[in-house]
This record gives sequence, C-alpha cells and structure tokens, in this order.
Amino acid sequence: MQQVDHHLMSPSLGCQKFLRSFHFGTPGARPKVYIQASLHAEEIPGMLVAHHLLPLLQAEQDNANICGEIIVVPVANPIGLAQRLDHKPMGRFELDSSENFNRHYPDLAKAVFPVVQALLGDDPQANVAVIRKAMSDFLQAWTPTTELQCLRRNLLQMAFDADVVLDLHCDCESVLHFYTEESCWPQLEPVARLLDSRAILLARNSGCGPFDECLSGAWWQLAQALKAIGHNAPVPQACCSATIELRGEAEVSHALAQTDARALLASLQHIGAVRCPALPILPPPLCHATPLAGSETLTAAVPGLVVFAAEPGQSLEVGDLVAEIIDPIAQQTHRVLAGVAGVFYARIRDRYVCAGGELGKIAGDKPFRTGNLLGA
Repeated sequence: MQQVDHHLMSPSLGCQKFLRSFHFGTPGARPKVYIQASLHAEEIPGMLVAHHLLPLLQAEQDNANICGEIIVVPVANPIGLAQRLDHKPMGRFELDSSENFNRHYPDLAKAVFPVVQALLGDDPQANVAVIRKAMSDFLQAWTPTTELQCLRRNLLQMAFDADVVLDLHCDCESVLHFYTEESCWPQLEPVARLLDSRAILLARNSGCGPFDECLSGAWWQLAQALKAIGHNAPVPQACCSATIELRGEAEVSHALAQTDARALLASLQHIGAVRCPALPILPPPLCHATPLAGSETLTAAVPGLVVFAAEPGQSLEVGDLVAEIIDPIAQQTHRVLAGVAGVFYARIRDRYVCAGGELGKIAGDKPFRTGNLLGA
C-alpha cells in the first residue's frame, strides 16, 4: 500500500488542508478502480467502510492478488469536514461560496472534444487512450483559484482515468440505494447486488455536474457529439461510475461497515481488480432499477411536526399514508400521501418541517420529472 498526501491551496495564512489517498496494485494496470468517501462531509458511514476496506485490500496485496490499480480516498472533503455552525456539521455546502461539494464539476466532454475529434480513428482502445490523455492535459492545465477548486481538481486527477468509480455517500434516513447513469448500469449491476441495494435510480444526465457523472458522462457525451458531426469513431463507455448511498447518517457501526467493506471487496473481484479462485456468488437482486426521473420527492404543504407512517424500504402504493404533519397550535393534521407506487427509500431525520420542506423520496417506475433531477 502506498500512501500519498495531496495538499490543497491555502485559503488563509497559516492554514492548509490535505487529501490522503491509499494506492494498491500497479499504477497504470487495468482495471483501475477509484473509491472515495464522504464528499458530502457530514455523510460519514463511507469513512468507516473505507477504514475496514483498507486492511482487506492490504491482505490481498500481500497475497499478490491485486491485478489492477485501486485508489481509496477515505476522507474526500477535509474542507467540509472542518465546517461547523452552532455545533452542527455543515459538510454539504462550502460556506465561502455556498456551492454544493458534489456539484459543478467541469464538463470534460466539452473540454476535450475540440482536441480529440481529429485524432480518433477506428480502434476503440486507441481512442480511449487519446481521450484520457486529453483529459489529463486539461486537468493539468487547470489552475485553481480557490481551495474548493483545488479539491475538485485533485479528486478528478486521481479518478479521471478509472474504469470504475464508486462515490460513497449516505442519506438522512434510508435504505442502501444506488445512483448511476443508464450507460453504466449493465457493468455495475453486480456491485448493486453485492451491496444489497434496495433502490437503484438511473439517469442519462441528472444535471448540476456531480462528481460521478462528470467522469462517466464524458464518454457517452463524446460519443454523442461525434455522431452529431458524422464522425463514426467508436468511443466505448470507458468509465462507469456510481454514487452509493450507505443508508442513513446515523447508521455508523462496525457491523454494517464491515459488511459493506466485504461487499466492496467482492465487487472488486467481479470487476477484475482483485484476483480470486472463484468469483463470489451474486445474491438475487432486492429491487429492479427505476428511472431517477420517476422518483417522487414528497414535500410538506404546511409547517408542523412530522410523524412518519412509512418506514424506509417500505413498498408503497399510490394513496398510501407516508406521514402526518401536525400543527399543535391549530390542532390540525395534514396527511402526506404517496403519489407514485414504489419503494420509500429515503426520508428526513428532522421531525419538524417548514412549509415546502422535503420529507422523503419514493422510487417510482414511470418517469415524470424533467430538468435537474438532483436536490440542492
């Protein structure tokens, strides 16, 4: 195992943060897998999973079983991790800019298309090499002007040429669920099954430039841009990425983290980055994939106390009671009903909500939303 520290630019005199990455296998070996945890810094279950994954990978390396390249970043956001306000963690948005740490990553396809379009030929793997070189040059030339930009650049420089990227997050209260792009789903289905994912949300482009789609989206977007100008050069889906929501914020235990770490190791074996005598048996899927555009976000029409009637992981039908909003002053109760059928996969932790506030999400089968599909 090699340990590397990546220092971020200093935002103020006498203050500097760093990322620490752990590297296994041989640089440049394939497949390359990049795993990071807690880009939203208050979402900490992934940190504990990484803590348990590292010794498993070290044991595999000691036994000469790492046949690809694996990078693990257990703490992907030291900026957000240090942010607190009134004793509460503030790890989703950078306080200086109000920007979400998992939004606004660069459009790599747009950045490299003018460079690569004339260099691509009939060999798909040669085209992958050309595109990755152009991405590397773009990131190398990017001069960050803020600490946040420096964080984004460092993360992308480690991950841009990975075959598989797994971004570990969590929700407020939820079952384990999985976000990925449609073009990545066939390759990543074993990962979702090994992790016992209870909801799988697919999108072609969810909007807002999240970290995972910055990487995987570049490949289908380049293929689409080439087709639009009549260029028939083959561009494979050379990076498959996913955001894995490891249940709820408070579900931080050694038992869960060890289970998830073993599932990630089994996933690495299926991907081919870790050698094993026989591939782990895939468990039956616990759900089928549904469109992210079919996910209903329930909101409160009135303010009040939140009393949930539905539990995360519960299957709901249209009209089922999800929650009651109680106004103890007016002695009134407002019922919140499911508008789509599907798995109630996530809900808020707070039990008081203002009017318009989010309550939870249901994974429906039929797409009905357009535009940006992710929350703030």
